[in-house]
Amino acid sequence: MRPRVALLVASENVDDARRNFRRELPAVVSAFDVVNGEFPASYGDYDAVVVSGSPYAVYDDRPWIPRLQSWVRGAVDRRLPTLGVCFGHQVLASALGGTVEPMDEFEVGFHEIHRVHDSMLLGGLDEWFTAFTAHRDEVTSLPDEAVRLAGNNFTDVHAFRAGHAFGVQFHPEFDLHTATRVLEERNVREERIETVMEHLNREHYGEATRVKHLFENFMGYVAASHPHGSRL
Repeated sequence: MRPRVALLVASENVDDARRNFRRELPAVVSAFDVVNGEFPASYGDYDAVVVSGSPYAVYDDRPWIPRLQSWVRGAVDRRLPTLGVCFGHQVLASALGGTVEPMDEFEVGFHEIHRVHDSMLLGGLDEWFTAFTAHRDEVTSLPDEAVRLAGNNFTDVHAFRAGHAFGVQFHPEFDLHTATRVLEERNVREERIETVMEHLNREHYGEATRVKHLFENFMGYVAASHPHGSRL
């Protein structure tokens, strides 16, 4: 039986998030629109949790954000393998006691990221790897006992692990359509968009697709965590 993943979608474009993660995750993915109050009824129905990116900040005054943090904290307490992406990475860190703050500069486009610690999540990636980024906030302090896995000159914590939970600030799930839409929606300067778009159609996108391997790594970890198959 294929593993079941609860996808907590914090994006305003639920269709894009659902499509991207279902394409990349070798699992049965059930998507929940947490912005509009949709959450899984039970932790026990799922083998893993993935939290998506979002245009919101974890410190925004939105009633669904503390509820999401509480739900994620409950998943971690139950040792449910959890992966946070971009905003999801920040939700995970803040839910476990870390700190998230605004950045001085918006990191957007293809950037090199330095893998600083061996981890199964980033297994198979070079020490320096390319990924698509789009964020104005960052994790500035990690939860207790969390391990930093990757960073760069923009963001010291681009990936971390805390027990059965993993966070990545970059976007391994993005396709060309989503990357283009995000650039247009985030009010990025036109000249910056042109530069990034040039890279979208050149070798950088090909390099960035290698990071998608982390989804297989994560699901391999999920399988190892449940050696007798799905919780169902």
